[in-house]
Amino acid sequence: MDSSKVHLNPQAMAEGSSFYYAFLFLPPEKRRAITAFYAFCREIDDVVDQSHEPMVAGAKLMWWRSEVSRVFSGEVAQHPTLLALQPSIQAYGLQVRPFLDLIDGCEIDLNQTRMQDWAQLEQYCHLVAGVVGEVSAQIFGQQDPATTAYAHRLGLALQLTNILRDVAEDANRGRVYLPQTLLNQHGVQASDVLSGIDEDRLKPVLAELADRAHTAYDEALSLLPASEWKNQKPGLMMASIYRQLLRQIQAKGYPVLRERVTLSPLRKFWLAWKVQALGRVS
Repeated sequence: MDSSKVHLNPQAMAEGSSFYYAFLFLPPEKRRAITAFYAFCREIDDVVDQSHEPMVAGAKLMWWRSEVSRVFSGEVAQHPTLLALQPSIQAYGLQVRPFLDLIDGCEIDLNQTRMQDWAQLEQYCHLVAGVVGEVSAQIFGQQDPATTAYAHRLGLALQLTNILRDVAEDANRGRVYLPQTLLNQHGVQASDVLSGIDEDRLKPVLAELADRAHTAYDEALSLLPASEWKNQKPGLMMASIYRQLLRQIQAKGYPVLRERVTLSPLRKFWLAWKVQALGRVS
């Protein structure tokens, strides 16, 4: 099968998503590559989120590890997502390790529903988001090796924002990503989050998580070499959109237990356009 003619599910980068606006200004070949990569990420994530049998999900992830290893060894992919991604491996110098790390990170959700401390949470974020940032930066056109550190830190910032936004959704799946050490500092237990804690009791926890996310955004931007700003505009668009989402959650008083805070499509487009046209990260 000709991988250049593989068409992915349009939901892989649905219009209205933050990814859609961040990648809107890319040239067609890079947009195809990043869409295929994010489709792969979605496939791995769905293995865990849509499976009610951990053993079945574990077996599927084992198959994906084998498939990824085959593809990076030069064999033709069996899955349409990897078939679409295969031309990008050589074109952008992609390595197998981040792909396997992502699978390892998603597998954590099968066996572990709590995070003991910040170090454990940051390692999890590295596997499910930092390595995604690393591969994305390569596809966008990374030239300076120092950009990898920026990509990892930005992945942390984006994932912490996701965790803050999705506290209720994750709790419905029996997962609490808020570090136990942080909960303890404020007299809260993971079981309280799962059972629907009073919003005011959880606000100090969420506020500290938000502060950590803002610090990660600042650190990421400081790590990006000036020569790379033009190539890395899509990641900077993601930073701008997600940081505005973070500020929206804060401004509304952290209502994440009762609603999923979002930005309008027009606001996302405006934030992405400002980065593209003006080079301004909000």
